[in-house]
Amino acid sequence: MDTQAADDLTVTALVTDAIAAPSMHNAQPWRFRCSPGCRTLRLWADEERALPQADPDGRALHIGCGAALFNLRASAAHADLPVRTTLLPDAERPALLAVVELDPEGETDGGTERLRRLHPAVHERHSSRYPFEATGLTAAQLTGLRHAAEQEGATLSFPVGRHLQLVLELAEEGEERDRGAAADDAAGGAATGSGADPLAGGAGDGREPVPARPDLAEWTRIGAAAESADDGVPAYAFGPERRGGRAPVRDFAAGREVAGRETATFESHPHLALLSTERDRPEDWLRAGQAMQRTLLAATLDGLSSSFVTQSLEWPELRRPLREPVSGHGLVQMVLRFGYGPRGTATPRRPVEEVLEFDAP
Repeated sequence: MDTQAADDLTVTALVTDAIAAPSMHNAQPWRFRCSPGCRTLRLWADEERALPQADPDGRALHIGCGAALFNLRASAAHADLPVRTTLLPDAERPALLAVVELDPEGETDGGTERLRRLHPAVHERHSSRYPFEATGLTAAQLTGLRHAAEQEGATLSFPVGRHLQLVLELAEEGEERDRGAAADDAAGGAATGSGADPLAGGAGDGREPVPARPDLAEWTRIGAAAESADDGVPAYAFGPERRGGRAPVRDFAAGREVAGRETATFESHPHLALLSTERDRPEDWLRAGQAMQRTLLAATLDGLSSSFVTQSLEWPELRRPLREPVSGHGLVQMVLRFGYGPRGTATPRRPVEEVLEFDAP
């Protein structure tokens, strides 16, 4: 086998691992391009897969791409391939999110052994939308998860008491807005009431009202579409419908009927974590995505299941109150749910050849 073919296979394996990362509504908003000779991989935002209503500033898009970037780094460590990563290398091309130099001369990212240990979890981690046990996390587990986030420049905190209650209330409010938006959309009219999109035009601003939050319907797959899709969230990964409990697990059905779907009682005292950064720029979002993924992989190796609580993050006025109430420091980029329970169902991924392009020599 010639050297170029071996390089192509190695890069394909790296990207196959990268795209196992989670992204909002499993939109998979990434593209990879490999330079001639496979010396450099470029990560681009796939803006055609953006979610304009739920993620108008692209924050969640960057977080998902950051998670894919972290998987790629763990995959390179597994392959004993040193790398050097540069975030947002070209201010004139903001869609170019990162450049990863493969086997560069000089200084590399380092931390190879720690990354290598996380690699087995890349394809084991799946979002679990099932009930978790009441068992709490140990002090050692909490410390380990905090340390994982800190290694990527983020902070992980575990709300308790009144702060936890507030986080749950804000998630419920976000879910309620989603349900209202879905009902309005199904009725063929503009969103009103609690489901209204604060960014949408209204009767008083001279613009036609627009339906709020169509993203959820666009990226969920029910019926025959669930069996053939290679993106989005299929009905078989929705998890059971909640009939009790406080775990803020999003109902991707959003009021639609799903044949054969069961109901279940979820935990009354969910274990949530807030992942925060000091600033709120695209670079911080990419770092948050890497911190999130490192934390999720560490949790998976430690026997924990996990899922996301993004409902409140999709509404600016609900996201702001999430921050730690005493110090007020940090901007919450992601809310995570941890616990002991089913690992969750794998969601589909696009074929690697659709997201990876090799530049001609």
